[in-house]
Amino acid sequence: MRQRRNRSSTRAVLPAEQRERKRAPQLPRNQDWHKLTRAWWRDVWRSPMASEYLQVDLHGLYMLAALLDRFWEAPSTALAAEIRLQRQCFGLTPIDRRRLQWELKRAEAVSRKQPRSMDQDESDVEDPRRAFRLVK
Repeated sequence: MRQRRNRSSTRAVLPAEQRERKRAPQLPRNQDWHKLTRAWWRDVWRSPMASEYLQVDLHGLYMLAALLDRFWEAPSTALAAEIRLQRQCFGLTPIDRRRLQWELKRAEAVSRKQPRSMDQDESDVEDPRRAFRLVK
């Protein structure tokens, strides 16, 4: 049997909602964090991506939080570029999750329309092709 050998080791299906919510680690207390940085920190740990983070990832997230905090105090394009680069590692944007092959588990969509049965008369359905006319 032939199988692909180049499978990604980062592939994961992330839960749409956290069943067992991990307790968010505290931001270091050695500084007064900007309110937007604290909100970002809460959002990261409430997100489905948090289920993929290991203890070792915490150090990178602390560095990213420090960069964000500096950005909110004095925005600059250099800080924004570094934040963008660091953020990629943690799957924090849709394109980053796609690159890591992380998929969010979606709830099953319930169709309100009843499927058409094979024996249903199709004469009551207007054929959209009838709007076309032959042009010479």
